[in-house]
Amino acid sequence: MLSAMFETAAELTALDELLTRSLRSAGPHLRSIVTEGERTLDAAETARVLTGMRTLSLATVTSSHEPRISGVDGHFLHGRWVFTTAASAVKARHLRARPQVSAAHLVGDDLGIFVHGRVEHLDIDHPDFAAVEQHLVGHYGSSPSSWADAIVYARIEPHWMVSYAYEKQRVLAEADTC
Repeated sequence: MLSAMFETAAELTALDELLTRSLRSAGPHLRSIVTEGERTLDAAETARVLTGMRTLSLATVTSSHEPRISGVDGHFLHGRWVFTTAASAVKARHLRARPQVSAAHLVGDDLGIFVHGRVEHLDIDHPDFAAVEQHLVGHYGSSPSSWADAIVYARIEPHWMVSYAYEKQRVLAEADTC
C-alpha cells in the first residue's frame, strides 16, 4: 500500500525547479552518472519514493570546520526533509551554531537523494510545528518530545538537491508496492 504524499502542486513545482537547477549546475562527472530524465526523478516521483521514514546520513560542521556525519530519521514533508534529535546531541549543538548541512538518503546503487542546505529549527511556536508533530506522532505512535527532556525539531531548507534512480521504472514500481 502506498503511503501518502504531502506535497502541494506549488511545492512540487518549486521542487522540480530546484532539482533541475541543481543537476544542471553540477559538474560533468556527476552529470555523466545522474543523466537527466533517464536516471533522475522529478519532484512527484521523488516524493513518491520518499514516503514514510527514510534514514538520512546528515553532515554537520564543527567549530573548527570539520565535517561530522551521523544518522537521523528523515521524513520528506512538503518537499523538504524534517528530522528530530536530542538537544543534548553533538549534532544539535553544531546545527544551532552552524546550520549548514548536507544529507543523503541511499538505497544501495538504486536510489540516491542528495541535498545541501540550511537547517531551520521548528520550535513549538513555529507555524509548521503542529503539522510536523502530528505526522511524527502518526508514524511513531508517540511524540518525539516524549523521548527525552529536550528534542530538536529541524527541517532542511535546500539550496541544492539531486534525486537519482539507476533503474528509474523499477524504483518507482517498488515504491508503489510498499
